[in-house]
Amino acid sequence: MTSDERISVRGARVHNLKNIDVDLPRDRLVVITGLSGSGKSSLAFDTIYAEGQRRYVESMSAYARQFLEQMEKPDVDLIDGLSPAISIEQKTTASNPRSTVGTVTEIYDYLRLLFANLGQPHCPRCGQPIASQSVDRILDLARQFPGDERINVLAPVVRGRKGEFKKELAAWRQRGFTRVRVDGELRSLDDDIALDKRKNHTLDVVVDRLIVKPGMERRLGESIETALALASDLVIINTWDGGDRLYSRRLACADCGISVPELTPRAFSFNSPHGACGQCQGLGAVYDFDVARVIPDAGISLAEGAVEPWAKGDVKLLGDALARLHEVHGIDPAIPVRKLTKRQREVLLFGSPTAQAASGKRRKAPVDPFGADFEGLLPNLRRRYEKGTWSEREALEPYRALATCPSCDGARLKAESRAVRVKGHTIVELTALAVSESSKVFDGLELAPREELVAGRILKEIRERLHFLNDVGVGYLTLARSAVTLSGGEGQRIRLATQIGSSLSGVLYVLDEPSIGLHQRDNRRLLQTLERLRDLGNTVLVVEHDEETIRTADYVVDLGPGAGEHGGELLFQGTPAELLESAPGSVTGEYLRGEKTIVQARARRTPGKASLRITGARENNLQDLDVSFPLGVFIAITGVSGSGKSTLVNDILYKRLAKELYRATDQPGDHDRIDGLQHIDKVIQIDQSPIGRTPRSNPATYIGLFTFIRDLFAMLPESRQRGYKPGRFSFNVKGGRCEACQGDGVMAIEMHFLPDVYVTCEQCKGRRYNRETLEVRYRGKSIADLLELTVDQAYPLLESFPSIANKLRTLQLVGLGYLELGQSATTLSGGEAQRVKLAKELSRRGTGRTLYILDEPTTGLHFEDVAKLLDVLHQLVEQGNTIVVIEHNLDVVRSADHVIDLGPEGGSGGGRVVAQGTPEQVARVKGSYTGAFLAESLAGPTGRGRRSRDVSVVA
Repeated sequence: MTSDERISVRGARVHNLKNIDVDLPRDRLVVITGLSGSGKSSLAFDTIYAEGQRRYVESMSAYARQFLEQMEKPDVDLIDGLSPAISIEQKTTASNPRSTVGTVTEIYDYLRLLFANLGQPHCPRCGQPIASQSVDRILDLARQFPGDERINVLAPVVRGRKGEFKKELAAWRQRGFTRVRVDGELRSLDDDIALDKRKNHTLDVVVDRLIVKPGMERRLGESIETALALASDLVIINTWDGGDRLYSRRLACADCGISVPELTPRAFSFNSPHGACGQCQGLGAVYDFDVARVIPDAGISLAEGAVEPWAKGDVKLLGDALARLHEVHGIDPAIPVRKLTKRQREVLLFGSPTAQAASGKRRKAPVDPFGADFEGLLPNLRRRYEKGTWSEREALEPYRALATCPSCDGARLKAESRAVRVKGHTIVELTALAVSESSKVFDGLELAPREELVAGRILKEIRERLHFLNDVGVGYLTLARSAVTLSGGEGQRIRLATQIGSSLSGVLYVLDEPSIGLHQRDNRRLLQTLERLRDLGNTVLVVEHDEETIRTADYVVDLGPGAGEHGGELLFQGTPAELLESAPGSVTGEYLRGEKTIVQARARRTPGKASLRITGARENNLQDLDVSFPLGVFIAITGVSGSGKSTLVNDILYKRLAKELYRATDQPGDHDRIDGLQHIDKVIQIDQSPIGRTPRSNPATYIGLFTFIRDLFAMLPESRQRGYKPGRFSFNVKGGRCEACQGDGVMAIEMHFLPDVYVTCEQCKGRRYNRETLEVRYRGKSIADLLELTVDQAYPLLESFPSIANKLRTLQLVGLGYLELGQSATTLSGGEAQRVKLAKELSRRGTGRTLYILDEPTTGLHFEDVAKLLDVLHQLVEQGNTIVVIEHNLDVVRSADHVIDLGPEGGSGGGRVVAQGTPEQVARVKGSYTGAFLAESLAGPTGRGRRSRDVSVVA
């Protein structure tokens, strides 16, 4: 490669990189791989991307730089050939609850433009189309009546209102009008018109009567203007045979009288007061009392304490009140709540009909709260919460939860905005569709020539961006999906689709494992997307472990040979073909060539009789399915993205077990029942959420190791002489910590328009403790020195202390020996955080009846690390526990004893059990995408050079 065709890195020493030199070809797809902790991210993000960003910021004016993060120059001698760099990492897409898939990808912005330009308003109450017409337009429409047609011009002044309207009738008579149509009957204003004030009436003033003929336009126009002025911009043209045609000069429903604001893009924005729902302020959800928390067990009666807030009150008063409730409303306090009739439950929850009718009025609490004017359980709790003391509010807080907004039903927008339609679709309907379905709808939209002129480009942008989302494997997501609920992999692929939509060229894209969360079926489409990004004239640099991605790349860089201080060396750089042919010392090459294998020979465990059986699961897209989880074995839950795996395992199975075993308040997803709960006495969910969100959190504190280390330092002779207790060595309390940074080691600098920036504390230089505390040393190391050691470095130093050594060993077992004990939790990837949690659970004494639930534990793991992880998980199963893993990694699926494959597609096309049984049984099921890939994997080497595996399994 010439100097113009490559990015040259010379002398990279960031973190554990050992002065390496790397040459990466420009405008190519380059994969950096290696063991976890070998230095991949240090090279890709902390060296190459960081230098690209630093140079970009330095090219700006001094004024602009003050608003941007001042990045330090990476520890590297030289980087040549850099392009402007864009980083697409796994970090959460957004923490703002207002962000959605539509807003992040900017598709929603184009949708707002489309609806503002082509939208047809409809009445939010009756659903009738609404249109505004000028006087000239109304006049033009009136001319379309046949010649010599007799017409009346009416002003619809009163429409369906109660009253006698004596003053109005007199006022019209004084203004010179002679006739009025009363409830459809023409009457003279000279008559004595008596109306029943208790009935609804419709009054239309007759402004003019004329015959349609040439020359009447001026008179008709004046009459129309008079009627519009009299009836608040409404006019009726009535033919003598009785046919009415209603016209409006403003956007208002002629029947309901509801006005609709002018259609502008902000009218469809839930981030603007012009479009946001008034009750939830555009969030789509509100905090309210949750019936499931207020009545946690509907199988018991009111007398037995079904209503938990009531059960904590005076027993005698409650008994008298329930007797009164029974007497007046027929609600028997002795029968289970779930056996009450629908009407009785409605009265119990929302109050008697009279109380509900008066709910909108200002009134005091009912004199007889359980009598005829029974207030209702939920209104009563709301009133007590709003008007109660601080202690009363605190007592009621556990019964409240985030619930769908009752006003907009979670749609976030005002009723007027929700009623606007484009080609028969509302904006709420379109954003509620899966991206794949939405794409079909927009592809099928046909515009008239004038509409094409107005919105053709808008529609083109929407279609292209929807196609990009489909291409990167997130077609099952909806545009209304909250960005907070997205996994790191989903968020990364959404940002990737957004970048493709921008059509930039000459850019360096740096991605962190974009294949996370993708089924093998969708992985090929992702790779095609990366290739498309490359073909636009960009350099795509990917940190990745996925075998297919490595084989598809134009160039591969392999780092190692180990992790932490044992890594940071360049083992190989070249094409995948060269890696497969010969790469001495490359662990990645050994696995790709089949010289090493992940899955070891192991007989399948035969499931016993005990199992957990879910019946009638129908949350989200689950299709009322029944499925059994055999206990005491390793279970893999598979299926394409969006097929319902997380809903089944996390939202139903885990939440139900947590509620039964720990009285958790989170409500499980919709299902009928789960049988076999008696076989489990402990459930542990190990997901990829952060172990902490501040620089104070670290692996040592999370797994409980730091407590023993502080005790150790407090026992040292120097500590005893000075009177230091364990608290002296905590950076969370005053005494031994640095007070300048309050033990954080860094100082947060508030950036008004950007996230806070953390800089090293100048006083303690990032060591967190004051000088006196650091003078206490164990084997020559202060507590700050100890926290800077990796797990592998600390183990020989502390192995004589069993309580400490046990926790360090578990961190090594899960492949985290390269982590520093005091490494900030904010710097850990999702996969690392998950393995720290796994290590915490492994260091505890197991019961043998524990259910472990893991969500894609292989995230961020190299082949070698996956092998270590599988050994740990199988050890847990050997102790009698059950492992349930949501996973796409074929090596993990092949090593499972039982596989449950959901699908066959994502979104509405999924939610069914496609196959279940041993991996061999699933591999024989036609129609299972997982089965097809398993069959290939179990067969050994394939045409594309997949590594061979010597596996002996017993079905």
